Amino acid sequence: MKKEEDFDAVLDTNLKGAFNMIRHMAGMFIRGREGCIINITSVAGMMGNAGQCNYSASKAGLIGLTKSVAKELAPKGIRCNAVAPGFIITEMTGQLPEDVRKAWCEGIPLRRGGSPEEVANVCVFLGSELSSYVSGQVIHCCGGMNR
Repeated sequence: MKKEEDFDAVLDTNLKGAFNMIRHMAGMFIRGREGCIINITSVAGMMGNAGQCNYSASKAGLIGLTKSVAKELAPKGIRCNAVAPGFIITEMTGQLPEDVRKAWCEGIPLRRGGSPEEVANVCVFLGSELSSYVSGQVIHCCGGMNR
């Protein structure tokens, strides 16, 4: 279990940070009668992750925030969705021991980690007119990982 200040720091960044950005941008979107909010959550927010209760809680909270904001702002022409990446190959995950990375990939049906570009592609879709009827959704970009 994390120390309380560690817990608070992660919630402040991942959840309160998103809330503050939405609150800041909402007025501009409302005046323009359109807008698109894309939050980045995580599969850890859906299924938890041992040793990361603060991170998982913050990402689960972000899912609730996304769904609530979508309902509140939809009548004003504003969509709000979230993307939930799974195991993504980044500089940070590249520092994990090879056996840990391999074990992660074995638990993913596509048998590999994703790329930041694959997550970005989902965001491009959600930010485009191709998703003009999509709001309040969490799109998983996780190679089929559902643990």
